[in-house]
Amino acid sequence: MPSTTPVETPTDTDGVSLSHGLKQRHLSMIALGGVIGAGLFVGSGAGIAAAGPSIVIAYALSGLLVMLVMRMLGEMSAAYPSSGSFSSHAERAIGPWAGFTAGWAFWVLLCTAVGLEGIGAAQIVHGWLPGTPEWAWVALFMVVFCGTNLAAVKNFGEFEFWFAALKVGAISLFLALGVLALAGVLPGTDSPGGSNLTELLPNGGEGLVIGLLASVFAYGGLETVTIAAAESQDPVRGVARAVRTAMWRIALFYVGSMAVVVALVPWDSPQVVEDGPYVAALDRLGIPGAGQLMNVVVLVALLSAMNANIYGASRIGYSLVERGQGPAWLGRVSGGVPRVAVLVSSVFGFLCVLLSYWRPDDVFAWLLNMIGAVILVVWIFIAVSQLRLRRRLERETPERLAVRMWAFPWLTWVALAGMVTVFVLMAREPDTRVQLYSTGAMTLALAAVGYAWQRTRARARR
Repeated sequence: MPSTTPVETPTDTDGVSLSHGLKQRHLSMIALGGVIGAGLFVGSGAGIAAAGPSIVIAYALSGLLVMLVMRMLGEMSAAYPSSGSFSSHAERAIGPWAGFTAGWAFWVLLCTAVGLEGIGAAQIVHGWLPGTPEWAWVALFMVVFCGTNLAAVKNFGEFEFWFAALKVGAISLFLALGVLALAGVLPGTDSPGGSNLTELLPNGGEGLVIGLLASVFAYGGLETVTIAAAESQDPVRGVARAVRTAMWRIALFYVGSMAVVVALVPWDSPQVVEDGPYVAALDRLGIPGAGQLMNVVVLVALLSAMNANIYGASRIGYSLVERGQGPAWLGRVSGGVPRVAVLVSSVFGFLCVLLSYWRPDDVFAWLLNMIGAVILVVWIFIAVSQLRLRRRLERETPERLAVRMWAFPWLTWVALAGMVTVFVLMAREPDTRVQLYSTGAMTLALAAVGYAWQRTRARARR
């Protein structure tokens, strides 16, 4: 039976609201594909090189943390479906300054990520067509996905549906081949048995810490489904289903694939970092053209992320404006789509690409450091918001609790402790310390602006 929980559908000054063009199949595939990003296919190589076989432990630990975060976010998003997701929850639970801080920090993260993904996708295509300029491919991708998001939201949903289907199919095939090879039943391949797993911690605890930090940031993108749910036909059911299946998706796609990789390929093989762990594993299985095959999959993952991040940035920006936390012109809605927010988010992403060419060593590097730990900041806002909203929901509207956080409040506090631990580990590592401090500076600056904005609006109402 469809849920009767009211959905927040704020309108702009002309009374036009966001559409509800996403279907359940769109949300289901966005939830599946959202956990499979380019960071998993390529970035995990550095984590394996540092942690060795213990990378499986690292992904399992960070995966448990992400499961708890998704459960908390799912509880709030099912109770209060909103295109602002965690930003609107933080405003409701903590105050407008918190929603402002979490929302605009995430907006900057998504827009910068759009630029990074565009650069990565262009580099792959440039490798296939070396006579073409990379900037032209970035521009083409930007135009395509900006156009997709300017149209009806169902177009975004269709693109993500097929992108996600390709990613899920590719990694499922990889897992199937890997398991067959390890079982010794894949023709033409000898099973390595446990020969690659004899040394769990080859670089000691320090290697595990580096692998853990790498794995935490590979999980970015899971939040998109709670943003998209507000524009679906049944937001509560969509969020509930996505959150309830998060555990097996993380266990299968992340932890499972890492286990297959380190069992098939020696952790210290140079190919793991140079070509990526999945290419190294496919080469070990004798799959012809493994490198180009994975390049296609990575390209799809990057294009999918571009599409999803333009969408997410535009909806977060729109929601902030609707709550009085941004310039009114950014919240204009036409045809059920916040088209100005889509354009601004795309332009900011393209500006990041230009900065990577113009000022790669200072401005662009500073921007990358600034967004390095934003996702952790967002997770902390999610946990604190859930602690405060859960009591309010139980007291005032318990019927809205379609999804409930496990063992509340103990597991929420466990998750918060885990996030603080990651911050401490980042402060210990030279490579991540600068990111931590840069993100902290941006967060404090946004919090100060948000608090000043909150005080100004409060005085204006008197």
